[in-house]
Amino acid sequence: MSRLNEKYKAEVAPALMQKFAYKSTMQIPKIDKIVVNVGCGDAKENSKVIDNVIAEIGQITGQKPVPTYAKKSVANFKLRAGMKIGVKVTLRGERMYEFMDRLFSFALPRVRDFKGINPDAFDGRGNYSLGLKEQLIFPEIEYDKVEKIRGMDIVFVTTAHTDQEAKELLTLMGAPFAKN
Repeated sequence: MSRLNEKYKAEVAPALMQKFAYKSTMQIPKIDKIVVNVGCGDAKENSKVIDNVIAEIGQITGQKPVPTYAKKSVANFKLRAGMKIGVKVTLRGERMYEFMDRLFSFALPRVRDFKGINPDAFDGRGNYSLGLKEQLIFPEIEYDKVEKIRGMDIVFVTTAHTDQEAKELLTLMGAPFAKN
């Protein structure tokens, strides 16, 4: 069992139960899944790009990503429906906690001029979105083997009903939110 999973059971859940005065332990919010998404606009000219991105995201997350496809054709972008335009991976369970631990402990502190993540990026239903500008902040990626610097979107999907509950959950799990 990962360190964050143990921390959730021992510290986070009791703290949330006390702060929000839940009547049942089933009401305590938890992290349901983490979705990592990378868009590759240049994949329409070169199909090898998707293979490189799949390899990199697979190294970062420890799970094989799946390609995402264009739903509609857009003539201005020379894009046809069904073309591969990105990759995504959904993490649950132990892999999710391992990835979250590495993100909060190792990757985010490596960002230049890091002052914390934006505390306002909640969607109103208890989910948090985070955008990274480069994949190089993860220690698994070797700088020399990177073909192009790519960003990624990371979405934390929680069972919380409000943004306040979700922010408290992520803060207790170790998310480095910026001070307003």
